[in-house]
Amino acid sequence: MDAIVFSKKDNVATAIKNLSKDQEVLVNFENTTLKIKLNHDIPFGHKFAIKDIKKESEVFKYGEPIGIATQDIKTGDYVHVHNVSGKRGVRRYTT
Repeated sequence: MDAIVFSKKDNVATAIKNLSKDQEVLVNFENTTLKIKLNHDIPFGHKFAIKDIKKESEVFKYGEPIGIATQDIKTGDYVHVHNVSGKRGVRRYTT
């Protein structure tokens, strides 16, 4: 296994080892195994998209929204501060 997903709400997986651009990884998701080709290097502990995420859509990890996509994110893209605005500490996203 290369990455983990905890909830059916999640649209990102977390790498459990360093992964390389163009690598095809297998991710167990909703009782199926997804095969995803990575568009970037993904460091251990970081996230990549397991489905396309539209700009201004919420990013879910562990079943919880963790941020808002600041641009369209394609399946296999690295998901980090360059394309996600965090929800915590941002006044317009407080609940």
